[in-house]
Amino acid sequence: MPLALYFSLFTFYFLPFTAGCGYQFRVEGAGPVVGGKPSSAQADKPKGPTPKLAIAPFDNHTFEPNLEQKFTAYTRREFSAGGGVEVVNDKVAADLFMKTQIVAVSTPSLSFNQSATFEQRVMVTVKATVQDLRQGKEIWAQQSIGAGEFFLTNDLQFNRVLQNRALEQAGRQIAADLATRFLAHLDQGTKPPAPAPAKPDGGTAK
Repeated sequence: MPLALYFSLFTFYFLPFTAGCGYQFRVEGAGPVVGGKPSSAQADKPKGPTPKLAIAPFDNHTFEPNLEQKFTAYTRREFSAGGGVEVVNDKVAADLFMKTQIVAVSTPSLSFNQSATFEQRVMVTVKATVQDLRQGKEIWAQQSIGAGEFFLTNDLQFNRVLQNRALEQAGRQIAADLATRFLAHLDQGTKPPAPAPAKPDGGTAK
């Protein structure tokens, strides 16, 4: 009898019995995770309290009016959405305090000829610092540049509207950049220490 026929008969008669004998293959423990997710032991590691951050209104050191209100609102919104800090309005209730300055606004031309400019870019430069109020020292400093582009028309008033929209776009870019960089800074294990336990007499333990 050919070997192939022996193998076919074995497969037909014996494999159904082995499938019904209750043998099961099982993998114990957590399998590999796509994307580098930390293990359950790392995920269950206790985290400290979320630091409270107060963001001061932007200081506008340029001749471009009314940027400080919008840029402050954009930045507070981005930090609140990031989840790494709790944004508070009162500096007294905060652990961290951010101060930010708008230091430069420029409008270089992108498209032009000898007689006219067709497209411009606004570039806004901001400098930010964060202070640890418990330690009384600066823990982070960052410069961020945002930009927006707009086309020019024959209507000067409409051109100003387009420039304002480009400035708003630059402000949102800066807010997102500051939030991303600072929250990444905190995630690297540089969160401020928890307050020292209070002594019975109302003081603070040394």
